[in-house]
Amino acid sequence: MMRIKTPTKKRIKRELDKRAPKLIETGKKTLILHGTKTSNVLNAVLAEIYHLKRDNAIKYTKKNDNVRPFESGGETSLEFFSLKTDCSLFVLGTHSKKRPNNLVLGRTYDHHLYDLVEVGVENFKSTESFSYDKKLAPHIGSKPLFAFIGEGFESVEELKHLKEVLLDLFRGEVVKNLNLAGIDRVYLCTAMSPTKVFFTQCAIRLKKSGTTVPRIELVEVGPSMDFVVRRHRLPDEGVKKQAMKTAPESTKKKEKNVKGDVIEGKVGKIYIPDQKVGSVPLPNRAKGVKRERREAKMNNEAHEPAEKKQKEDSD
Repeated sequence: MMRIKTPTKKRIKRELDKRAPKLIETGKKTLILHGTKTSNVLNAVLAEIYHLKRDNAIKYTKKNDNVRPFESGGETSLEFFSLKTDCSLFVLGTHSKKRPNNLVLGRTYDHHLYDLVEVGVENFKSTESFSYDKKLAPHIGSKPLFAFIGEGFESVEELKHLKEVLLDLFRGEVVKNLNLAGIDRVYLCTAMSPTKVFFTQCAIRLKKSGTTVPRIELVEVGPSMDFVVRRHRLPDEGVKKQAMKTAPESTKKKEKNVKGDVIEGKVGKIYIPDQKVGSVPLPNRAKGVKRERREAKMNNEAHEPAEKKQKEDSD
């Protein structure tokens, strides 16, 4: 039988608690890997992606010959790295004559391969090639905006899948409240064709507009590149259904006929059916009926002696 070892040091316990399942998950970590062979362009692309996610990413610089996600058995090393680093997203860079400057974007569920999207990189421009005011440079850890331009993101299956993976990759931790002053960048994704997407990052510049709402200008700060969709693998329906489950504690039951108001607070509606007062018969034990019977009985007793005297006088 296998012996289960429990941690004795507090530091190890804290690390295991961080990796334990939570009702509200924290930001997803990204693992950046190099394949068997990479090009200079691909090395620069991986470095830029690591810079964009520097606060929540782990980068391996050594070559990995055994990592081949699309081949059977090639995901074993990838799943091991995912478990070791506690990363649920990964970016793998490979380069070959058949598929040059190849990027594999994927997600894992329970440290097992969930889905994959393979894209080729073209027309790459690094951040250093753009000239702009360095004060506009986005801050590390700030929440980005996303703009998906083109009907292909709604109609083409490959682009819809790429959109989901890009959102998961760059959005960071999911929050309920957001400070608008902290929004300093936007990712633009434009569908040029059913298999090609233009991707770039722009900084947000706020200018005076004469009103309370400032005028917004976008300044391209890079990196920018074209993604050419090559292969993709959708998740299994059973695994997808299991991954989309939510804990019962995190879902609140909807209260019927109740709404919230800023001034009045919690406001509810009460529905009362028609009483039909005119057609409802009164019960026999009503207080008013008892009083009438009591008065009638007293009146009868008062009249009885007078009637007896009249009968005696007639006799």
